Amino acid sequence: MQCVILAAGRGVRMGELCDDTPKPMLLIQGKPKLAYTIEQLPDEITEVILIVGYLKEKIMDFFGDEYAGRKIVYVEQKELNGTGGAIHLVKDMVRGKFLVVMGDDLYLKSDLRELLLHDMAVLAMDVEDSNQFGVLKTDVKGHLEAILERPHDPEYTLVNTAAYSLIQDFFSYPLVAITETEYGLPQTMMQMRDKYPIVVVKAEKWLPIGNAEALAQAHQEIRNFI
Repeated sequence: MQCVILAAGRGVRMGELCDDTPKPMLLIQGKPKLAYTIEQLPDEITEVILIVGYLKEKIMDFFGDEYAGRKIVYVEQKELNGTGGAIHLVKDMVRGKFLVVMGDDLYLKSDLRELLLHDMAVLAMDVEDSNQFGVLKTDVKGHLEAILERPHDPEYTLVNTAAYSLIQDFFSYPLVAITETEYGLPQTMMQMRDKYPIVVVKAEKWLPIGNAEALAQAHQEIRNFI
């Protein structure tokens, strides 16, 4: 089984920390953040497709063609046109069901394994303050009903962690634009609800690392993810 990891961004919110280092390669307890992501993938994952861009050579030099017993393949995202645009770069490379995760975030292996039990699913987590995230609305069966982007009502606390289980048929649907220059993966995925129920899996633990403060938090919490 394959996992696609999105790791092409510039990391603007990290400031000078990313002047000469791609954000997924910032160190947590002496090891690149992206290394933890690959090491903690479910055992079913035998191939990782890394979508790279900014300072891609530093990622490629570190991981090479194989890491943590998994084959590593690289795809360059030259135009940063959103998660939908990124995932469409691999439409001819993935087979059957595959996993998608963000290179910036920390996930639990057990949560990702639960995600893979379903053909179409998104990993979500209840948080106290959801104002800085997009949130998910579910129906009575726990299936995805709507995606609510910021700003949204604070009563919605189920945050999209941007980890997905997808099937090949995803690529038969047109990309959904979310801005003038970007396409959204979850928004495109929503179109599939007419044929496929999209299961919302609730995560036990998740840590998005979008800024220097979150990176400092990761140094303290990394033991909880390995």
